[in-house]
Amino acid sequence: MKNLLTLTALVLTTQASAATLTVWNHFTDASEVAWLQAQTAAYTRASGNKVSIVSVPLDQIPDKLIQAAPKGQGPDLIVTLPQDRLGQLAAAGVVEPLDRYLTTRTDLDKTALSAMTYGGKLFGLPMFAESVALIYNRKLVPKAPATWDEFIRAAQANTANGRYGFLMDLSNAYANYGVFSAYGSYIFKNNAGTLNVKDVGIGNAGAQKALGLLNDLRYRYKLVPEGVSADAAKGAFVDGRLAMFITGPWDMGDIRKAGIDFGITTLPTPPGATGRWSPFVGVQGVILNAYGKNKVASSVLARSLVSRASQTSFNQAGGRIPVSLAARTQLKSNPVVQGFGRAISAGTPMPNVPQMGSIWGPWGNAVAQAVQKPTPDYRSILDAAMKEINGNMK
Repeated sequence: MKNLLTLTALVLTTQASAATLTVWNHFTDASEVAWLQAQTAAYTRASGNKVSIVSVPLDQIPDKLIQAAPKGQGPDLIVTLPQDRLGQLAAAGVVEPLDRYLTTRTDLDKTALSAMTYGGKLFGLPMFAESVALIYNRKLVPKAPATWDEFIRAAQANTANGRYGFLMDLSNAYANYGVFSAYGSYIFKNNAGTLNVKDVGIGNAGAQKALGLLNDLRYRYKLVPEGVSADAAKGAFVDGRLAMFITGPWDMGDIRKAGIDFGITTLPTPPGATGRWSPFVGVQGVILNAYGKNKVASSVLARSLVSRASQTSFNQAGGRIPVSLAARTQLKSNPVVQGFGRAISAGTPMPNVPQMGSIWGPWGNAVAQAVQKPTPDYRSILDAAMKEINGNMK
């Protein structure tokens, strides 16, 4: 970061006067807010440019940017924005393509870069990410299961006398996307960085197999009782009564407080799958206002925020999982960073196109229906979902 900021100073000394950059930020954690203040203060010292940080609620940022940017009233950059609204903002023309500002991509996780890409163009510099992974209690499962058979054996061996081997909310489509991906199902076909919203794969043959596996976890393997929620699974795990469950970084604070000796890994490849388990990945990144008047200065600040040093200190401030590969290496002693880092790298970015809104409801209902009774008609469940999805898309 020091070298980058030195370069900043050299580049910007040619400007007639120092700029004042406006940064919209949604962080509410005091440590993360203090981190951003320290980062921008360092930038100001090196460049001479001032930075004004404005707090804006996350759910208000996209609409406010669309309204304000064309009037010249928006921010210079936003720290940070989730990729699921990126397509809407790119289509509205209010976010700046960043390909020409990024000198190298080698340090940034490829999954994260893909998440911030829309229509083949990079519209955000990824800063942190999250996904689900398989969390296991080392006291009950000493070694991470490497195959599906090992996973099932470990789960069944720990299911008895008020103890559970594996639990999760089987009706949660988001948490179960990795199973769909393993069997060759997908939301929208990804063609070299461009999502084809006319090619929806959530109703294909692979999706039928995915629903069948989720049903098996309840009725064939006898692992997940009806009515298990994500909170119930976490509660059993922190109480020491659960060997394995699937969750994300958001639950790790409670697990650590409980003193559980945990491990984090990816779910083994399901039986008969054509690919590996690849969970949904959510990414947040720094974006630039397409109407901004200080794009060069803003791009230098943006690059500094996603550098190894910055992402490392950001993780230490609030626990977010970095997408800088060098930062992950520096944090090699952190099991949460290492475990979820592997899951993120193996994952699939959540679609960043507005059409995703047409998918969630019907797909979620299909997943929920598929685990309500033994071996239902998966084909008819998916056909009904696809009919509703196609209607929504129109």
